[in-house]
Amino acid sequence: MCGIVGVTGNDNAVKILVNGLQKLEYRGYDSAGIYVNDQHGNDYLVKEKGRIADLEAKITPAVHGSTGIGHTRWATHGVVSVDNAHPQFSQDDRFYLVHNGVIENYQDLKSQYLSDVPFKSQTDTEVVVQLIDKFAVEDNLNAHDAFIKVLSLLEGSYSFLMMDREKPDTLYVAKNKSPLLIGVCDGYNVVCSDAIAMLNETHEFLELMDGEVVTVTPMHVQIEDQNGKSIERNPFHVDMDASETDKGTYPFYMLKEIDEQPNVMRQLASVYLAENGNPVIDPELLEAMQAADRIYIVGAGTSYHAGLVGARLLENLAHVPTEVHVSSEFAYENPILSDNPFFIFLSQSGETADSREVLVNVNNSGYPSLTITNVQNSTLSREATYTLLLHAGPEIAVASTKAYTAQIALEAILAKALGEVEGQIVAQNFDIRQQLGLVATGMQAIIDEKQELEKLSNDYLMDTARAFYIGRGIDYTVSLEAALKLKEISYVQAEGFASGELKHGTIALIEDGTPVIGIITQEKTAGLTRSNLVETKSRGAHIMTIVRQGLAQPDDTIVIPDVEELLTPLLSVVPAQLLAYYTSLNKGLDVDKPRNLAKSVTVE
Repeated sequence: MCGIVGVTGNDNAVKILVNGLQKLEYRGYDSAGIYVNDQHGNDYLVKEKGRIADLEAKITPAVHGSTGIGHTRWATHGVVSVDNAHPQFSQDDRFYLVHNGVIENYQDLKSQYLSDVPFKSQTDTEVVVQLIDKFAVEDNLNAHDAFIKVLSLLEGSYSFLMMDREKPDTLYVAKNKSPLLIGVCDGYNVVCSDAIAMLNETHEFLELMDGEVVTVTPMHVQIEDQNGKSIERNPFHVDMDASETDKGTYPFYMLKEIDEQPNVMRQLASVYLAENGNPVIDPELLEAMQAADRIYIVGAGTSYHAGLVGARLLENLAHVPTEVHVSSEFAYENPILSDNPFFIFLSQSGETADSREVLVNVNNSGYPSLTITNVQNSTLSREATYTLLLHAGPEIAVASTKAYTAQIALEAILAKALGEVEGQIVAQNFDIRQQLGLVATGMQAIIDEKQELEKLSNDYLMDTARAFYIGRGIDYTVSLEAALKLKEISYVQAEGFASGELKHGTIALIEDGTPVIGIITQEKTAGLTRSNLVETKSRGAHIMTIVRQGLAQPDDTIVIPDVEELLTPLLSVVPAQLLAYYTSLNKGLDVDKPRNLAKSVTVE
């Protein structure tokens, strides 16, 4: 959701900014812009609606500079327009600002301080940059001090990157609740909201904490706390090849990331399992989880769905009561907690604003926590007590695929480890290494049948306005994720239901030709789900099945390999991912960038 890039001290600033914005396209946006200055009195502002390609088309050869800032905007305040695109600038054209986040009190600030200032946009960001200019002029403050004064007035979330035409080689940076990094280069420096944007320039990054203010020049980075005290901080290394963020020969990132899932399973096994198959998990983490009387899993969207599977793994293998909560609800509902809770946060990006709000409350209460994320040094990772990384490689497509299966696989490893220290026989007999090997092989077998799944997509989903996934128990949790995949990238109104609930109201939605896809991988509920499918078929439904091999019947549509029942979501979701992919593809939609959605949701 929105993206920020900046550079100072490099004559290729325009190229660096545009390349960085292209790397951030996955986050979701509807307009983009850059501002560059050549240090010789020439500067250029270019903004455009639409894609980065549309912005590039407006950047003429005359546009050049050695210092600049860039932004991809996902509209919050104001419509999608050039005027509302970033960078925003002050009325005297002195200050230029890009911003991720939401300023909650911008209307009050506008009324109190800026009633006489003409505005060009509807954004909260313009309020901030106009305030900086006002204080610089009226209070005779330099850019740094005016910036700090405005920050003290703001309520909400932000990451800011600002330039002052009077000091055109300097970048002013600040953050609160929204991610931002400084990239340390050879003879120049960069700024970005995601390290992926600048991997072509550096692998060394400085993390920033909430409330810090940073001044960046080509040869120096000055970090200060809220009181102006200087902070020394060593950079961390991002161990990722820039080529990992390329599509290669794939038409879309989503297909590439679906295909990478077997290797992700093998990678997790190599990182978290010893040669004898025993989990390698921090003993202190396991001790903290042992001390808990209840585990609370918190996530949003796909991560929430992965948490639903994780709860079953933890309760079955470790016998620890586990609850799963939607982070945006949990943050403000103040539920009654057990005496000794332990929190697990699931987030692909590690920057999910709703989950972070919960984590802030958890930390304030002194409860221990674990973040399971794909992004090293992300906010949720830094602020939780413990972190386990997914090691899935960058996930660029908005629709999450390999992060979901990586979360479930790592939850299984964690549940196995906790169950073993708890002395649970079922955990001791659970051969996680063997099972993840079978999962990887099974995933590959499903992926190899892409063409058949494309045909099914055309037969069942191309001409429908709605579709339903149904299942019971752990299959119900996969139904939720399968429906989400279909709706978010193909815009088919898809819902996941517990199949036993159909007769309690939902079956009224079944019409002739309505696709109903039943997921059947659990022996004790297989017959019940089949009966529910027959009920829908008798009302005209066009039924499809995704069935584990050991439960398959001759007329089943999709048969997946056998694995341990608790791990079947790792396989049953893959056909659903591919069905969604081909439905979107053959409708001519942008698979990787569905409308109105963002990859990393950094505002509440």
